[in-house]
Amino acid sequence: MGKMAILVIDMLEDFVRGKLKCDMGAKIIPNIRKLLVSARKKGIPIIYTNDSHIQGIDKELELWGPHAIKGSRGASVVEELKPEEGDFVVEKRRYSGFFQTDLDLLLRELGVDTLVLTGLTTNVCVKHTAADAFFRGYKVIVVEDCTGAFTLEDHLDGLKYMKNIYGVEIVKSSDILKAIEGGD
Repeated sequence: MGKMAILVIDMLEDFVRGKLKCDMGAKIIPNIRKLLVSARKKGIPIIYTNDSHIQGIDKELELWGPHAIKGSRGASVVEELKPEEGDFVVEKRRYSGFFQTDLDLLLRELGVDTLVLTGLTTNVCVKHTAADAFFRGYKVIVVEDCTGAFTLEDHLDGLKYMKNIYGVEIVKSSDILKAIEGGD
């Protein structure tokens, strides 16, 4: 495995407990937390890609209604997973963490070639971030028990699509923890 980074996608108040609550969001917090603790101990970069919409402007708001408005409580990372010193935060206004952000530049400057994706939602923001990572030549790993969607069917469909179309490796958090702690 090359040099990895952990991406935490949209683990925000509005998606876990708020306006666009995803019930799977709260369930995956403990697994993501364990992964982040282990990654920090090993010096693996952690990057949060967070929706941060401009009220009345962003096209996503037309589809989903107002959510994760820049500067609002709903746009903040849930308390259990708050970024810590040394972590990176990339604000986004579309589904993909790469679209019109400096995520790719940050990853290249960090020397990262492998992305471990966690967060919400599997079939939307995780899927589109995985697509853009694939297009840019990154190895992509999606942690199935650290991602979630509004329905189990959407979650499983998202995982299947990413595996079949982008060659994404789908793993459990226990497998990634072993790789991190073992230095594989």
